[in-house]
Amino acid sequence: MATMRVARYNYRDQFGEDPTPLIEQVREMLLAGRYILTGEVDAFESDFAAFLGVKHARGVNSGTDALTIALRACGVTHGAEVITQANTFHATVAAIRLCGARPVLVDAEELSFSLDARQLAGAITPRTRAVIPVHLYGQPAPMGAILAQVRDGRIAVIEDAAQAVGARIDGRPVGSLGAAACFSFHPSKNLAAAGDGGAVATNDEDLDRQVRLLRELGQDGQNHHVAVGLNSKLDAIQAAVLRYKLPSLAQWNARRRGVAAAYRERLADLPLRFQRVEPAEEHVYHLFQVRTDRRDDLLRHVRAAGVDAVVRYPTPIHLQPAFADLGWRKGDFPVAERLAAELLCLPIRPDLTRDEIDYVADCVRGFFRGR
Repeated sequence: MATMRVARYNYRDQFGEDPTPLIEQVREMLLAGRYILTGEVDAFESDFAAFLGVKHARGVNSGTDALTIALRACGVTHGAEVITQANTFHATVAAIRLCGARPVLVDAEELSFSLDARQLAGAITPRTRAVIPVHLYGQPAPMGAILAQVRDGRIAVIEDAAQAVGARIDGRPVGSLGAAACFSFHPSKNLAAAGDGGAVATNDEDLDRQVRLLRELGQDGQNHHVAVGLNSKLDAIQAAVLRYKLPSLAQWNARRRGVAAAYRERLADLPLRFQRVEPAEEHVYHLFQVRTDRRDDLLRHVRAAGVDAVVRYPTPIHLQPAFADLGWRKGDFPVAERLAAELLCLPIRPDLTRDEIDYVADCVRGFFRGR
């Protein structure tokens, strides 16, 4: 089989055929000194809120800061507990610790890889102040089942939508369903900045005011600090980049779904499993995962053939050294452990060609056929 390189990212394609208007805008901003919380940031925040169907979106420095600020804005402090899932990225749990709260984990659901909502009730205690469902890999979490268990208003549901911008449940965008939602614009994401960036979205006026205070050092007017906040503002140039790309996002997500459908069709007869998607869910495939107990051998095979596959989160949260003091042990969350050992991400980009899709599929098929 001829060797083709299939890359994970193609940043050039994200800027279209002629990025001159954006380049000229950035040049103007640099020379004019428009750097921090400028009109470009306001414009992107307004457009992004409209895209999500929410009243407010505030740009911050990163997805991690978005989670930390949202938790603090919801009143999560020392002594509180926050529930999330064991199969997530480090930042979800790090943000809980950065607020001084204690993370409480529940296991993943075996087929969807999402937070297992059936375990949620058993994890709630009088100290629970928030639940963070993660829309993992671009797949919406089971928000209906989660929200139904926290109706009393004491517990905030904060969506970790870092990987799922543009995903929907029953036609409603993720990020519009909980008390607040957090997004990442890391260069790897479906809506990618040219560096780090993030946002907090909400429909709650008071919560939005807290987010604005906390991202700006707790300032309510020049040199009038009413809270101990962070210095976490979305860079104005990144806001310009994101606003330039935002009109293309829905089309890019649709193309990702097309690539995923092609992979599923080409690989359907192999001993692989895929993330389950319910009919009401619109996945945006930040990552396309295949599941096999021969994951590491498959990874070596396809990478040797030039396919830029990768393993995400090979060590689950409860086994990470950073959280050793919390007392979690191997075996505590068996589904998360199996997923960490068995999932492999195949390349998925909006611009992936049919030839590239076929080549990746042929490489995977060749592995299972001993070629």
